[in-house]
This record gives sequence, structure tokens and C-alpha cells, in this order.
Amino acid sequence: MSGNTSHWQSRTVLVTGAGGFIGSTLVDILVRRGASVRAFVRYNSRDDHAHIEDLDRDIRAEVDVYSGDLQNPEAVAGAVAGRDVVLHLGALIPIPYSYRHPREYVFANIDGTINVLEACRQRDVSRVVQVSSSEVYGTAQTVPIDESHPLNPQSPYAATKVGADQLALTYQRSFGTPVVLARPFNTFGPRQSQRAVIPTIITQALTRDRVELGALSPTRDFTFVEDTASAIAACGVASEVEGETFNFGTGEEHAVGDVATRILELLGAKLPVVATDERRRPPASEVARLVADASKARARLGWMPATDFETGLERTIEWVSRSLERFRPAIYTI
Repeated sequence: MSGNTSHWQSRTVLVTGAGGFIGSTLVDILVRRGASVRAFVRYNSRDDHAHIEDLDRDIRAEVDVYSGDLQNPEAVAGAVAGRDVVLHLGALIPIPYSYRHPREYVFANIDGTINVLEACRQRDVSRVVQVSSSEVYGTAQTVPIDESHPLNPQSPYAATKVGADQLALTYQRSFGTPVVLARPFNTFGPRQSQRAVIPTIITQALTRDRVELGALSPTRDFTFVEDTASAIAACGVASEVEGETFNFGTGEEHAVGDVATRILELLGAKLPVVATDERRRPPASEVARLVADASKARARLGWMPATDFETGLERTIEWVSRSLERFRPAIYTI
């Protein structure tokens, strides 16, 4: 965890993508640290604020929920107004869906990001944190992956994240917009959707007679959601880091098949784990290996993960087990 807890006292913050599982965890952390938080959530006619509604009642009462669409410049400008720090997590994320509708990712991830950047430039905010993804690196060419690793996006989603990241860095270089890039590796934990590998393993293990996944051999560096949220928060208050990129991960890699085996052991379940073609990425798009070198974040931000993988799995299993009504384990969710 970062030691910057007291730096958030009375700061005015906008969190985009606040209804997501990382965003809502970040909102929770910031409110507890004394920040004045505005949560940007995508408008819908149900007035549903997604995972913001899962926060403790006293935390929710402190959050200014702002509904809109990141593709609408006026909505973004209204959300940024009066904010000192902007933490930009809002994005379209599921990689399988990006194969079907890549144009939606351009609109959501690139147009949405330039709207945020332009609003921040016009309002002279003190810090903009652009939240990236380890997927921009593609399969590791050197291990562990540090911030100098070549960018090699292997999916439409990853390509739009590269585009959004480069836009953000360009705004810092061209206009002096105080941008920092936060690049988490694979985050997991409570509130994550079924489209992610760990929740889908858990839900299938609890309800089905076998676990169906895509490729079992790819490795990932899994970071617990509270640690990722604290990393993003650290980027929001650290001194003299404008224009910098920071990787966030544990430095440990776990093969997908091994993760499934460990979850089954924790659940006491003896089920087959099978790879199905439906769940595989296109061969040239599969990212075989991701593992972070987060030494720069340790040195410059004072950040280190506080939750080990086993504990994170146990906490995630506990949440999923009491939230099964939210999931549809029989359906492959892209």
C-alpha cells in the first residue's frame, strides 16, 4: 500500500468508471481517506449506479454520483468542473467483445479519454491519472515487464488502450496537462464480473459439473483489487511524476490452469477443467505471458501490494459464494 493516505484529506476528486469493481473500490478508499469524491457512472433509465450501490451506506452518502456518458464532451466537462484530481478508469474492457465490435472500443476508450483530457486541460486540474492495462504490452518479450517494454497490442481492446495512453502522454507534452499513467496488471477481487477468469472459475465450480475455460497455459500477474485501487490513488498525489508510467503487479505469475486447480482445492471440489474453442482468443491475439516489474512504483510511489494471492482468492470466493444471484454460470459471458 502507498503511504499517501493523509494527502487525500479534503481533496476534490472525480473517478470515472466509478461503477466498476476497481472504480467502486477506489471510491470507497478515497472517501475513507477524507476526499470529496464525485463518481462518474454511465447513465441508464433505471438510475442504477452499479457497484457504487454495494458500498456501505455511510460511504455512499458521501459520494456525489454524476450520471452521463464519457463520449459526451458536455457531460464530461460538467463532471470535471470543481475537481482538483481526476482518476480516469472509465473504459469498455471485455477483450472477447472487442473482437465482435472494435469500433465501440474506439468510441468509448479513445473518444472518452480525449473528452476527459480536454476537460482537464480547460479546467487546469492538478493531476490526471490515466488508467491503462498490461494488455498493451502483449506477450512478454522480456520478463518481468517494466515500463520500457515495447507496446504490442494483440486485441482491439489493447489497441484502444495504447491509443488512449498515448493521447494522455501527448497532452502532458503538448499542453502541460499533469498526466500520470497507471498500468495495472490483472486485477481480481470482490465485485468483478463473470467475464473475468477468476470469477468465472469460481461460479462454474460452485454450480456446474465441470469448469470450462479458454487456453489454460497463459500466465498472468494477479493483483488484488484493493492494492490496484491504492496504486491508482498513489498516482493521484505523488510529487514530480507527471508524464510518468507506472506498472502495478506482484511480480508473481500464475498459469490459468493452475489458478483453476487452486480454486477447486479451496472449494473442496473435484471437477474437470477443460479448454473449449468457444472461449479461446484468436491464436495470434492470445497473450501468453504477463508478469510485472513494479520496482519503479515501489521506489517512486512507495507502493507495494498488501494482499497475497491466496488471501485474495479466499476473499473473492467468499464474495462470489454469497453473490451467486448476480451471475449466470451456464452462459459464456464475453
